[in-house]
Order: sequence, then structure tokens, then C-alpha cells
Amino acid sequence: MMARANAERNPVRIAQLDHVVLRVRDPARVIRFYRQVLGCAVVRRRPKLGLVHLRAGSSMIDLVDLKGPLGRMGGAAPLKKGRRNMDHLALRLERFDADALRAHLARHKIAMGEPQSRFGAKGEGPSVYIADPEGNVIELKGPAKIK
Repeated sequence: MMARANAERNPVRIAQLDHVVLRVRDPARVIRFYRQVLGCAVVRRRPKLGLVHLRAGSSMIDLVDLKGPLGRMGGAAPLKKGRRNMDHLALRLERFDADALRAHLARHKIAMGEPQSRFGAKGEGPSVYIADPEGNVIELKGPAKIK
């Protein structure tokens, strides 16, 4: 009861993931991956900042070129020993068809493990992990199982 009362007073109420920012070494290659493999669309390019905004469902994935002004502010590149820019990004899929996913990813030469049930924002459901061309881990999360 106390947690609910505190939550009701909290002015911060997260509705959904808005965006994730990834620092990348090869923006063109990473953009191709997010467009061709995951179906994201480029919605805005900001070359003066070295920034590209991609639509990912109702959220955004922003890619920051390490050679651009924003990228240089963040320091050394990810994938260097001891440096990471995040653990993983979870993208909720509208539907989860493991066979169709496996075939699609194979066409793009992307490995996919066996789906497992994992907990996410909408509850327990199937998911798999893949990686983008720069080693950023992406969880493809299916809808929660109805109990």
C-alpha cells in the first residue's frame, strides 16, 4: 500500500521507452542493419551533430557517430577492452514467430539462439538475443504470455 501511495505522488510516471542512444564507429553499416534487419526507418539526420534518429515502433534509436561532435564528447569507442556503451536494448515485437525470425536473421547472416521466456515490461514472454554490427546486444522480445 505504501509503494502505491508513493508512486501516485511521484511526478515521474514512465509510459514507455522513448529512445536509446548508441555510440557507433560505422554509422552507415549500423543504419543498414537497423533498417534492413529490424525494419527501423530513418526519421531525421543531424549531420552537424553526427546524429541519426531511427523509428523503432513507438520508440526511437539514436545513433551517434564517434567521429562527430556528440561522439567525441563520449570518449573512447565501445568494444575496446573494458568499455561498453550499454548491456542490451530490448525491442518489444508485436508478434513472436521463432521460425520466421530465424529465417529472416539467417538471410542477413545473423546468429540467433534458442528462444527463452524472459521477463519484460509487459510480463513474461519469449525472446532471443542478437547483436548489431558493432556488438550492441539486442533482445527481440515477444508479447507476454497470457495466463
